[in-house]
Amino acid sequence: MFPFRTLLVVFGTLTATACSPSAPSSDTAAAPAAPRSGGVKSGCLSRAYPEIGGPISLVSHTGETVTEDTFKGRATLIYFGFTYCPDVCPMTLVSIARAYKMLPEGMAPPQTLLISVDPARDTPETLAQYVTTAAFPDNLVGLTGTKDQVRAAADSFIADYSRIDDDSSSAGYTMDHTSLLYLMDADWKLKTFFTHEDTSETIAACLTEVLQE
Repeated sequence: MFPFRTLLVVFGTLTATACSPSAPSSDTAAAPAAPRSGGVKSGCLSRAYPEIGGPISLVSHTGETVTEDTFKGRATLIYFGFTYCPDVCPMTLVSIARAYKMLPEGMAPPQTLLISVDPARDTPETLAQYVTTAAFPDNLVGLTGTKDQVRAAADSFIADYSRIDDDSSSAGYTMDHTSLLYLMDADWKLKTFFTHEDTSETIAACLTEVLQE
């Protein structure tokens, strides 16, 4: 396990640019390489940093106010994204759904949360429609809130995001955001995280080990 200060740098380099037309800067290219994932082979359970994951206060796609206590009692897989994301977000959610189908028979998958980093457009009503997409996990819950509530939740997970002006978008902007999957245990403690390098297979392998504990 590398030092938490290094973790902050690494997480900063994992801020996705794929949701916007901009390319990675030279500074990003020169940053320390992100930790490689790969399920149990690379020790997926060695990424349980206690500094990551804290309180949240948001609104679900059903209009209910929720906190971290709402989701305690079982494992939870969390992703920060937004419904207008053209490729990275839907592809990630599809990958999660495929991973769940690879779990051993009878093993219940984690509950799945999509925390929107675009609360201006992602109302509960918008999220309610989005989470029903057939290729996404069946148990997907969409969360949104005020700008301050969303920023506080992201800060708890060292997840960053920013608005990027985009003339090609009908809304005039898109969002860049950290593209990680955070696996929390039943006590809302980080168990591990997955990066863009993980596949459905490596996610399923790690989840199988975690959920058997």
